[in-house]
Amino acid sequence: MSCEPWQCAEIAATKKANPIQKPEIAVAMIKKASRPLLIVGSNATQRWLEGKQLIDYIIDLANASKVPVVATAHMVGEFIKREYQPAAFMNAMDIAQRIVDPQWQGIDGKGHPDLVMFVGLPYYMEALILSGIKHFAPDQKTMTLDNLYHPHASWSFPNATLEEWASNLRVMTSKFVEGGQ
Repeated sequence: MSCEPWQCAEIAATKKANPIQKPEIAVAMIKKASRPLLIVGSNATQRWLEGKQLIDYIIDLANASKVPVVATAHMVGEFIKREYQPAAFMNAMDIAQRIVDPQWQGIDGKGHPDLVMFVGLPYYMEALILSGIKHFAPDQKTMTLDNLYHPHASWSFPNATLEEWASNLRVMTSKFVEGGQ
């Protein structure tokens, strides 16, 4: 697994994402967070892992972890079709602007998220959002659950095959089911 940016000429500056070598590490960080938030992008219905759409893996993970989900773009309809109600829906740039706003009190109005996770956004868009957060909210912790390394996140899985990605998501879900929240 490689920790090189997937997008050509992506320069992370001096601060690069810490690679998540095992899914159990991601689970521990999510469990440690008091106000995690998961942002799901439009590619969640376009990516298939071992005969199952990414969105279905994400719903399993969200149900097991109880992490609130923000659906971007048309994704709210896709979640509702699968009988899952996201905590909120808004476009990706809007949620990114809210994350860098220190006065924003989260989607439930009870406090700013302390860990923001991203999955399923187009790579170039996620890279720009993560770069903006890194520079304009330097204390905000971010994590990507994609199979492509994102150097602007705080933590990111290394570049991985679809099989490795599916395995990571299954292990993460199982660790929440086994250990509780």
